[in-house]
Amino acid sequence: MDFNQIGSVAIALLTQFGLKIIGAILLWIVGQKLIDFGLKLVKRGFRTQHVDPTIVNYLVNIISVTLRIVLVVALLGFFGIETTSFAALLAAAGIAIGAAWGGLLANFAAGAFLIVFRPFKVGDFITAGGVTGTVVELGIFATTINTPDNVMTIVGNNKISSDNIQNFSANDYRRVDLVAQLHHDVGHEQAIALLKQRISQIPNVLKTPAPDVEILNFSLAGPVLAVRPYCSNDNYWQVYFDTNKAIREVFAEAGYPAPEQRYAFSSSSQNIADSLMPSPSIIT
Repeated sequence: MDFNQIGSVAIALLTQFGLKIIGAILLWIVGQKLIDFGLKLVKRGFRTQHVDPTIVNYLVNIISVTLRIVLVVALLGFFGIETTSFAALLAAAGIAIGAAWGGLLANFAAGAFLIVFRPFKVGDFITAGGVTGTVVELGIFATTINTPDNVMTIVGNNKISSDNIQNFSANDYRRVDLVAQLHHDVGHEQAIALLKQRISQIPNVLKTPAPDVEILNFSLAGPVLAVRPYCSNDNYWQVYFDTNKAIREVFAEAGYPAPEQRYAFSSSSQNIADSLMPSPSIIT
């Protein structure tokens, strides 16, 4: 075989390989487009059936990963690689990866648990895994939460399911817990009446149940009032800050003195205090 024949064979092989590369690239691009298009159709179908967005996102993520694995296997078959052996290799690799990435599998299982029992859904305001905020997405392995200070926080599903979950959006309303310190000489009945009247006028404070204003406990400065209006979750912080302002304004308008701590000294305490004072004879 002369060099011309070797060159012809090489060119033919390179041409064939190049065509396969181009075909693989086209297959990958077309496959990705078809997968994206199919996922859009799936999302649209779920939305027309009014399926919960949390379940939709979870199922779409699983379908997306599965279809992309199928696409990779199809590309390997396009190049003539035996896919049955690849499937066995993939299964073995899955076992090895599962042993090494036990945390990810735990997060995956926890995600399935959250989907089945649904302690919260997308859009709920929750505290979970030590993070408080609005649920943006419940993914396969993690949940995305936007905190009130607008920080996107991603929390592993296993951490969420293994900890307490508080869902503030589950009920129609919630209570704002505040306190107001009174001076010893201030009559608590008048202060309670004034606060109830003013707080009931705050926007978005619910009429039913009515705001609670009662004596909570006693401190060295005087009685401490529990001030507890009720509102929807969306208006919590507005009611919280407006109630604080109302407490200050009511006390100022009523002319209440500022709270001050009082200490009761017994005769024995006074004797101890006098003994600690230096004797006049040693003062120079």
